[in-house]
Amino acid sequence: MTQEVLIPKMRRIERRKFKIPLLSLVLVALGLLMIIFSSFIGFELKHYVVPISVFFGKAMFVEDYIYSFYYIPQLPVIMFVGAALGQKIGTMAVFLYLILGLFFIPIFGLGGGISYLGEYSCGYILACFPVVAVCSGILGKRHSILTTFLVAIFGILTIHFCGIIYMILVALIKQDSWSFISGWINVQSGIKIVYDIVGTIVAFFVGKFINEGLRFITD
Repeated sequence: MTQEVLIPKMRRIERRKFKIPLLSLVLVALGLLMIIFSSFIGFELKHYVVPISVFFGKAMFVEDYIYSFYYIPQLPVIMFVGAALGQKIGTMAVFLYLILGLFFIPIFGLGGGISYLGEYSCGYILACFPVVAVCSGILGKRHSILTTFLVAIFGILTIHFCGIIYMILVALIKQDSWSFISGWINVQSGIKIVYDIVGTIVAFFVGKFINEGLRFITD
């Protein structure tokens, strides 16, 4: 191969090597911003319930059948980042979120800093890193609808399980009562698990579609 042909070919390879890492950095930053933004947004959800007291013949008002709570869709957004950006980039975005929040900037929902490890809800955030790594890795290899559903359920249940265990440990260290612990579990998990699962399933299907497009660009 002549030098005149070899030099242009080497330049094309160099440009290709430069563009892909740059795109990866942009995607990591975008995923990080999405996770941070999701920590500070929320909305009130209402749904109907049947109170236990209704079975004991007690008079009930209409308000007693309506349950409302403030929902922050952080977990579905984090899972979306992993599905859309892929295992490496998505996991890196979650990792940077943890490092920045624990050591540099108070970007968690209740603040930040190393003292945040003593917060009751910290376990949910810490669990996101390994769960996103595992779930995004599975989604990157298998594309069936059933797998997407199962991975979403597995991921959310794992995060909530780790979060509850961490919460109990923190509460025991602080010598809180069991009624206090059960109240926190109900707030942080409870019906929220259902919304997280539904949101994550939707996030996975949308994320997989976006991931296919990103693969087409980077390949």
